[in-house]
Amino acid sequence: MAGTLFAASASTARGTDLREEGRTRITELISAEQRRTRHDRAGYQRLRREVDSIARQAGRRDARVQEAQARADALAARSGFTPLRGSGVRVILNDAPQRDYGRQVSPDDLVVHQTDVQAVVNALWAGGAAGMQIMDQRVISTSAVRCVGNTLILQGVVYSPPFTITAVGDPRRLRAALDGSPEISIYKRYVREYGLGYSVRAADQVTLPGYSGNVTLNHATVP
Repeated sequence: MAGTLFAASASTARGTDLREEGRTRITELISAEQRRTRHDRAGYQRLRREVDSIARQAGRRDARVQEAQARADALAARSGFTPLRGSGVRVILNDAPQRDYGRQVSPDDLVVHQTDVQAVVNALWAGGAAGMQIMDQRVISTSAVRCVGNTLILQGVVYSPPFTITAVGDPRRLRAALDGSPEISIYKRYVREYGLGYSVRAADQVTLPGYSGNVTLNHATVP
């Protein structure tokens, strides 16, 4: 049995490190999925432009289409589907620098987690943010922040730290909300202890892009 296992491992490895090959395959899979996501997003945006063009043409002939388009246009700004400009703040979170922290430190203590990003997002909304962007994507009601390891996944796109969250609103209120967040206070302890990155800067003029992805929401009500 031992001989069979050795032979099988040698045949599979073909002179290479099996562990390294596994990591390479995962990296290649992530890269392939990112390329597919970018391709699908570009295709969706092209089809959406075609649909919008057809709707405008139909609206010239059908009063019902005109009415529906007017209702959609009125909701577009509040829903995050149009660009938004104004003053605001920009928050940057980053992993701790690579150095010897001793055996008592867990690797989980040295990276930005999903809960940390979500804490910043929640605080900015609570501070009256009129709109928000994570990295290069607009955040809407159906956006979900997820982390795998020390990478962030937002609407099918994978990002590596540092993570940038930009919000439009009153800078003083947004800063106060960040300073008053219990979750961010916990994160700041790790900033002081291990050097995790945390910076907040006011911006006189920022421009958030309109959301351009797909929306899968079927039913919703205005609270």
